[in-house]
Amino acid sequence: MEKKITIYDLAKELNVSPGTISRSLNNHPSISQKTKDRVVFKANEMGYKVNKFAVNLRTQKSNAIGVIVPKLNSNFMSTLLAGVEKVVNEAGYNLIISQSLESVEKEIMNAKTLYNSGVDALLVSLAFNSESSEHFMPYIKSKIPLIFMDRVFNLPNCPTIVIDNFQAGYDATNHLIQQGCKNILIVTGNLKRNVYSNRLLGYKGALEDNNIVFNEVNIIETSMEPQSAKDVVDYIKSMNVPIDGLFVLSDSFAAHCMQKLKTEGFSIPNDIKVIGFNNDPISELVSPTLSTIEYPGYSMGLLAGESIINQIKGNINLQETNSISLRHKLIVRESSKK
Repeated sequence: MEKKITIYDLAKELNVSPGTISRSLNNHPSISQKTKDRVVFKANEMGYKVNKFAVNLRTQKSNAIGVIVPKLNSNFMSTLLAGVEKVVNEAGYNLIISQSLESVEKEIMNAKTLYNSGVDALLVSLAFNSESSEHFMPYIKSKIPLIFMDRVFNLPNCPTIVIDNFQAGYDATNHLIQQGCKNILIVTGNLKRNVYSNRLLGYKGALEDNNIVFNEVNIIETSMEPQSAKDVVDYIKSMNVPIDGLFVLSDSFAAHCMQKLKTEGFSIPNDIKVIGFNNDPISELVSPTLSTIEYPGYSMGLLAGESIINQIKGNINLQETNSISLRHKLIVRESSKK
C-alpha cells in the first residue's frame, strides 16, 4: 500500500517544524504568505490529504448532516433529498445519506453509526416497522438537532415536516365518490406509520361524510412491493361486492396494480376507478394516466434543509417549534374519471 503523507513528511521535506506546516495549512496569520505557498505547493505535490477526523475532534464540528431514509428508489425520496442537499450544500454542509431498507434494525445501526461519526444534525424518515424512538435518544440528550420528515415520531424538541395526510386521504376518497364509486378499496403500507394511518383516517372521514358505511374488508395492508400487486388483484376478485374504486397510497404500486387488473380483464376506469399518491412521473406514463395526490417532495426537502441549518445555527427556539405541514394537491387524470 502507498504510504499516507503526514505533516511530519512535509516538515522533513521543507526543513521546517510540523507546527509551521499545520499553521500554514490552516492559513494562520502568524505564517508568512511565502511560507504558506511553499507548504501548499509541496502538500499538493506529495499528495497530502487533510485528516478530517482529526480536524473534527479539534473543532467539535463535522460540517456533515446525517440522513436516514427508508429507500432511495422512489421519485418522492430522491426529490426530497435533492431539496435538502441544495440548502445544506449552500450553507457549507455535506449530507451523509443512509437507507434503513424498511428495517428497524438497520435504522438503529444507521442512527448509531452517524452519531459516532459526529454528525452535526440528523434528518429522519422512519422505516415501516420502527416503533421505539430509543435509538434517537443520544441525539436528544446531546442536543444534536433532529428533525423527522414524512414518516415521523412526535418527540419533544424534534420538529416534524409532513403534509396533512388526513386531508389528502379525504380528498382522494371524496374524488372517487364524486365519480360514482360506492365500494372503495384502500391499499396501504404499514399502518404503524403516520402517513398511512392518517390517510386511512381521511378515507374513513370521506366515507362517513358521504353516508357510505365503512367496512374493514375494504382495507388491504401490503409491502407496496411490485410482487404484491397480484395479491391485491386476487383480493379484489374474491370480494362478494364488486370493488368500483381503488385508492392506492403509492403511485408506483398503483401502476403495478393497474397493469395486473388489465391482464385480468378489468377495464380502468369503467370497471374500477383508480387513484394513487405522490404524483410520481410514472403516473403520467401509465395508460390510462393515473389520478393522484401531489406530494411536494422537493419543497419538503428545501424546508427540512432550512430548518436543520437554522437549528444548527441556533436560530430556532425548539420549544416553539412543532409540526410544519405542507400543501398537497389533487390531480385528476384518466384513471378515475366517469
